[in-house]
Formats: sequence, structure tokens, C-alpha cells
Amino acid sequence: MGSKENNPGLVRSSNFQGPRLVGTKFVKEVGPIRRQALRDVQNITRANVNPCVVNKRECAGKDAACDKNVANLPHRPITRRFAAQMVQQCPKETKEVIVSSLVANPSGVGELDLETKKLSSSTANSSCLVDCEIVDVEDNEDEACDAPVPMFVKHTEAMLDEIDRMEEDEDVEEPVMDIDSCGLKDPLNVVEYIDDIYAHYMKTEKSSCISPSYMAHQPDINEKMRAILIDWLIEVHYKFELMDETLFLTVNLIDRFLESQMVIRKKLQLVGVTAMLLACKYEEVSVPIVEDFVLISDKAYSRKDVLDMEKSMVNSLQFNFSVPTPFVFMKRFLKAAQSDKKIELLSFFLIELCLVEYEMLRFPPSKLAAAAIYTAQCSLSRFKQWSKTSEWYTNYSEDELLECSRMMVTFHQKAETGKLTGVHRKYSTWKFGYAAKAQPAAFLLDL
Repeated sequence: MGSKENNPGLVRSSNFQGPRLVGTKFVKEVGPIRRQALRDVQNITRANVNPCVVNKRECAGKDAACDKNVANLPHRPITRRFAAQMVQQCPKETKEVIVSSLVANPSGVGELDLETKKLSSSTANSSCLVDCEIVDVEDNEDEACDAPVPMFVKHTEAMLDEIDRMEEDEDVEEPVMDIDSCGLKDPLNVVEYIDDIYAHYMKTEKSSCISPSYMAHQPDINEKMRAILIDWLIEVHYKFELMDETLFLTVNLIDRFLESQMVIRKKLQLVGVTAMLLACKYEEVSVPIVEDFVLISDKAYSRKDVLDMEKSMVNSLQFNFSVPTPFVFMKRFLKAAQSDKKIELLSFFLIELCLVEYEMLRFPPSKLAAAAIYTAQCSLSRFKQWSKTSEWYTNYSEDELLECSRMMVTFHQKAETGKLTGVHRKYSTWKFGYAAKAQPAAFLLDL
């Protein structure tokens, strides 16, 4: 449309005799000023790969024969200017036939006429114009649409569609955040070792898990007695204002000792206060004295009883107090969840409810911590919420946490009306943000 040959000013009037060179363009008189569309021209063979491509061989001279294999010819796109240049380079008889065929059939791009086909075989060895095909794409868009799509075009389109789909998936997919980047300057965060530390915790918890059926080997105590003891110790822990780590380690020491030693009912409370004394010595800076535990147990045991039980427990546990509890995972997982104070308090409320329940021993500490945070997020947001960052750092998917989370929701629902309400009373105070008054995520029970 914008080429020079479509400009009527470049064509002479009808009284002009012979051809005229306009720059490098060869223009032959074809009638009135209005110019007819070009027709397919093929000198040797018709190319069926791409109708808009021409194959041309270089020649040693103007009339020299070309000796290259036609099958290996390069492709070159055809324009009207290039077509005119090729017509100029052809012998006189070839020009006359080409032009006459163009004038005789002005319908545009179509099938080759018989005369042009015969000429292509006779001039194969005497002309440098070989294996060329002229197509006016703009005038023949309909025919171009009917032509079969080359295979490489289909493959390219499929590849581009796949790239677009992958880019859309990448845009939708939530990125995993680096939760340690903000603490690089704080040496207490030990960013260089934090991943190795928690990898060690994950590995250690598998070998230090407590059997969920150890109570079957205890002839004089049962699960309910254990629940009463833990619920009471939570209140003692709150009254002494001890650290959170102390409570979780206390429960771990009790279960590990009961797993390996048979205890009579009268000594069960002694085991509890002694375990808390050992946990305080391991975790606390200011440790309560033995007499404090004697008084808190209403002097049911003497100082000597406490010290004797202490010896028995440390020997039975082989002085191994460095075990991963749910607390060590809670701090890390809360950071991954980018939690606020409400989620943190509600998470601890839920996991302390699990400390009382004997049946929750079948879950490893890391899973309890992850499920508590997941349940707390669902309770406050009222929909399922578990980010890719949380999944990455906890190594638990949302589906893996659902079973444990549903049990926590059940405990939450009966925390206020059950027989053991120590945890609920603790988290119903201003100090703990009234976390116990949050609505349970009951919708998780229907999933």
C-alpha cells in the first residue's frame, strides 16, 4: 500500500514506448494509469512451505547458468520492487511472457497459468531467476487464511501460550519470604545457624517422641489423673510467673518419666512438682526453692521426698533435658506466619489446651505448634489461612494440619464448660488478652 510502485505518478502515459528504469525499479507499460495486481510467477517449481517467500540463487554473471541445488536455496520475502528487479534481469522472451501473463490475469494471487508453467521448465538453465514466487499479501488476505499453517508456526504459538500460562502462574503464586533477613545485625538471632538448629530439632523430635500408649502400662494411674495434674501445674506455673519454656519442659519430663517408670497414685503429684523444679533449674534465672513446691502441694510431701524424687527422675531420664518441645517451634513458626499479638496469645492458649489432653501425644511437637498457629489464624480470620511461607518453614501443608486442628477446635469449644478449666481461666485475663474468649473455628469441623 505504501510502496512506490503503487504511486500513479511513476507510470508513463499510454503513448510511452518501451520500458523505463526508475531508480532500480523496472516499470513496463501495462495500460491505463491504474495498475493491476501481480500474479503468481514461478520459474522452476512452486514453493509450498511459505507462499510469501522467494528462493533465489546467486549467478556468476547476468546470463550465466546457476549450478546450485534448488532444494538448498535460501528464502527471501517478495516485494513489488524486488519482483520488478528480477523481471529486469531476465531475457527478453522471458519478460514478455511474464508481463503478458500478468496483464491477462489481473485477479491477484492464484494458481499459475499454463504459459508460465511451461516457461519455468525451459528457462531453468539460462536465467538467474529461479524458484521464485510473487505474492501480494495485502490483496489476498482471504486466500492466505485458507492456506495451511506451517508446523513451526503451530509449535511457536504453543510455546508462547505455555510461556504466558507459566507467567500467569508465577504472578498468582505467593512468594516465600525470608523471615531472617530483618535480623542479620542482631547476633542473638544467630541467622547463620538458625536453619541448622531447626533442622536438628526436627530430627531430634522423631527420636524423642513419647509413646501415645504408655499409660496402658501404668497400673494405678490413667489419662484423667494425668490431665488433672497438668491442669493444676498450669495454674502453679501461672502463679509463680515462670517462663513459657518451663511449662512445656515440665510436661515433657513428666510424660517421659511415666513412660519409663511405674508410679503409684499417691506419688503422681510429687512427680509433677519435682518435674517443674527440674525444669526451673534448666530454664529459669531465678529458681523457686524446694520449700515453695512443698507449700504449693499443701505439704503433702516433705523436702526429702522432693529431693529423692529428683534423683530418681534425673537418673531415669539420663540427665537429658535438651529436647525440642512445642515452644521452640512456636517461636519460629509464629515468625513465619507474621503473627500479631492476638494470634500469638490464641496459639498458646490452644497448645496449652493440648498439653492437658493425653491423646495429643501422638502428634510431634512441631506439628502441634504449626496446627495451633493455623487454628488461631482460622479462628480470627474466619477462613482457612496458611501461607506459603508458613508451609515452607514448618514443613507442613494445610491438609496435614487439618486433623490436629479439628481436635484443637473441639478442645476450644469445651474449654469453658469442661471439668478442667485452668487454661481457660488463665487466658481469660487481661494479661493474656482474653484469648480464651475468641470464637472457635467451628467451620474447620465441616471440612
